[in-house]
Amino acid sequence: MGLRGPGAKPVKARPKGGKPAKKAAQPWTKRGLSRSGRVVAFIESLPITSGVLAGERMRLREWQRAIIRAIYDPVRDDGLRVVRTALLTMPRKNGKTGLAAALALCHLCGPEAEARGQVYSAAADKNQAALLYAEMKAIIEAVPWMAERTVIRDFNKHLEDAETGSIYQALSAEVRSKHGFSASFIVYDELAQAPDRHLYDVLTTSTAARAEPLTVVISTMSPDPLHIMSELVAYGRQVLDGVIADPTFHASIFSAPMEADPWSEETWRACNPALGDFRSLDEMRTSAMQARRIPARETAFRNLYLNQPVNDEKALIKRADWLGCQVEAIDAAALRGRPCWGGLDLSSTTDLTALVLYFPDDSGAVLPWFWLPGDNLQDRADRDKVPYVEWRDAGFLETPAGRAVNKLAVAQRLAEIAAEFDLQGLAFDRWRMKDLQQILDGEGIDLPLVEWGQGYVSMGPALDAFETAILNGNLKHAGHPVLTWNIANAVVTSDPAGNRKLDKDKARTRIDGAVALAMACGLHAKTPPVPVFEFAGDRVLVA
Repeated sequence: MGLRGPGAKPVKARPKGGKPAKKAAQPWTKRGLSRSGRVVAFIESLPITSGVLAGERMRLREWQRAIIRAIYDPVRDDGLRVVRTALLTMPRKNGKTGLAAALALCHLCGPEAEARGQVYSAAADKNQAALLYAEMKAIIEAVPWMAERTVIRDFNKHLEDAETGSIYQALSAEVRSKHGFSASFIVYDELAQAPDRHLYDVLTTSTAARAEPLTVVISTMSPDPLHIMSELVAYGRQVLDGVIADPTFHASIFSAPMEADPWSEETWRACNPALGDFRSLDEMRTSAMQARRIPARETAFRNLYLNQPVNDEKALIKRADWLGCQVEAIDAAALRGRPCWGGLDLSSTTDLTALVLYFPDDSGAVLPWFWLPGDNLQDRADRDKVPYVEWRDAGFLETPAGRAVNKLAVAQRLAEIAAEFDLQGLAFDRWRMKDLQQILDGEGIDLPLVEWGQGYVSMGPALDAFETAILNGNLKHAGHPVLTWNIANAVVTSDPAGNRKLDKDKARTRIDGAVALAMACGLHAKTPPVPVFEFAGDRVLVA
């Protein structure tokens, strides 16, 4: 065995002074094979290194072959591969890690290797990154021709092919230095677990010097609609549906529809292509039985076994219900002078401030506004892992200059909004309103302010009104990204009597827009209806 540190040698070096062994013809060099055929032949020459089938050769199923054909066979007029990004999302235990390791080796020392190529595997943390490296190393050590030409350095999870000069490196999101790459092949394992998109962006933007770079993402889905994994899945669906024409992007999406019966074996088989093959059906049945009986396990079952982008079971609103209320646009001009109710969640100094108006008589239209301090906005974006700068540039976020929230700017904007719409009431949390109230009084701004507690007594009915509006179709929004992000983050907590409130401490991050919208709906529900008078002869009827 060779060394494992600096100056390491190939695993099985030739005897000193000996002649190189005669190279045997490899299965992928057979004449007449397509490009994907060479990749398949390479993978099927590799051994399985663990489990009950250890020692046997890999055998790709037809669904795996179809994915490889879709990635490697389409070529341009100049003969170069068309696909540059491939997304494969499916439930766990369907052979993702083995396939990822085989593809990485194919680009390191197999038929897809290029001179001095740079192959990288990316993962959320060091432990996850080590899994793929360990699988690749085990294969190399079991294949004599690979062992003879591959340098292994365990200390930094680095491989080098002595013939092509290509290198492989396992990376995690914890790696400090992520620049200076020139990637030819990238495989990102479980991208949904990445804390942010920085490593993905650095790697995918490092491929410009390569003629045929390829990025393969293999992961379950993320419950966060703003996560880079969710972004790729949404883009992939649009490509598959023909909404976007992008032949450079291929998506293979195995996921159970949200409306499907999660306990049906038909549902399981539709999204688990290996079920009953090398993915155990008995284990699936056992996990489903436990998840059905133990509610706390249902979320994990749906996400990991059905590949559904589900949130915690205590989420305020299910993602599917929120998206079901989305319309293409809300015409703010058409709402001028129309009655509405508002909620204002004011930050203390540096956090998000949210105002949301609810127009129940106009199909439940929702108009939101958000503010953040303008200074160090990118630092805040990095901290919260959301694109504040892009939202500002797109007009979804107002960012007055300063390191703390500019309450005067907020007050002036509130006055403009109140003058434009028929604001019946504006619910607010008294805890942060003292300074703003003084500014409003000093500026002569008169608003129909209504104090609204954030405990169970006030927020319980507000959440009920909000949910009722959602479920009955009496709320319409235009997919405002900041509001959608806040809704996705919002979780509820209950007291022993079953009363609920929003819990900012348990939320993943900002929920200010969700708080403001819930208060707006609750204030409207609490407002007595205006009586309608009708006259019938000498009598007055009240409807």
